[in-house]
Amino acid sequence: MMNTEENIIKMDMGAMNGGDKSADALLCLGIESSCDETSAAIVDSNQNILSHIIYSQIPEHQKYGGVVPELAARAHILAIDTVVRQTLAAAGKSISDMDVIAATAGPGLIGGVLIGWLAATGMAQATGKPLVAVNHLEGHALVPRLHAAAADGTDLPDGVAFPYLLMLASGGHCQILLVRGVGQYEQIGQTLDDSAGEAFDKVAKMLGLGYPGGPVVDARAQKGNPTRFHFPRPLCDKPGCDFSFSGIKTAARTMLDKAPEPHSDEFINDFCASFQAAVVDCIVNRLEHAMKDERVRKAAPQTLVVAGGVAKNSAIRAAMERLAGSNDMTFAAPPLSLCTDNGAMIAWAGIENFRVGRIVKEPIAPRPRWPLTEL
Repeated sequence: MMNTEENIIKMDMGAMNGGDKSADALLCLGIESSCDETSAAIVDSNQNILSHIIYSQIPEHQKYGGVVPELAARAHILAIDTVVRQTLAAAGKSISDMDVIAATAGPGLIGGVLIGWLAATGMAQATGKPLVAVNHLEGHALVPRLHAAAADGTDLPDGVAFPYLLMLASGGHCQILLVRGVGQYEQIGQTLDDSAGEAFDKVAKMLGLGYPGGPVVDARAQKGNPTRFHFPRPLCDKPGCDFSFSGIKTAARTMLDKAPEPHSDEFINDFCASFQAAVVDCIVNRLEHAMKDERVRKAAPQTLVVAGGVAKNSAIRAAMERLAGSNDMTFAAPPLSLCTDNGAMIAWAGIENFRVGRIVKEPIAPRPRWPLTEL
């Protein structure tokens, strides 16, 4: 098992702090443990991230090429106390200084979710602080309101106003949502099989590029020829806004089975570029359809947002920025450090939910599955 202290990442939040906490600003401790990272953060209602700690499990899972749920749960148990203590210390705060405590209550790997949720529940019960059960996907959906930037890195200090059109893409989820407000999500499209993030990771594994695969594929794609290999664009000739990525993965497997080994660097770069171009085309096509959807047209969102781990992909960010510009919309995305799972997004979602009175009033059970539309 990894050494807890060695795998602690203290995020540099200096560029994300909007200023000093005013006397009436709320403080929230947020805890995230839904997959392979144990994270906690303290955020205030003035959009300041006072401290942010992430315990990374990547070295533990790399040898297996993906997340092993049992190992992830054990790592969360070992890390949770250290992460929370360091988060409080880094902010110069105690648990009694918090106005609200929030934690992921699903969806996710239930072993990890339980550990973070029980830690938050214990602190809330011991201190009498309000407790917010955060939907992990809502954390991703709302974090652009904490801090967002354009594809070129231009800061959007005031965050994103409701309503906005959201492309939420990660290793386990891929959907287009109309975000009307806190707890108000209308699904416009979703994947019918695999997520975009899973497709990136699986193709990286096929090529022997390691885990996590998405960032490596993106980096290699930037050096390659996106027209060398022909990948399908599933559903792009169909009406609607749903995705399908399983066919792209199957095509990748078929092409690699026929290609002689070992693969040269040029082959890998071109393969990654061609695969990534197909994924980007699918995303843009489905978003174009979403913008024509009557529900979206009636709501008239002014901002096109991408969030989730796949939001770190440079080609997707750039393509969505072009799409937004051609439709007289502003493009926004969280900074790269807030795209993957993190405690800051949970703390901010805790503040947003607390403001509208959505707090835990009786015991609840964490959920491995929890669609945003059920909020």
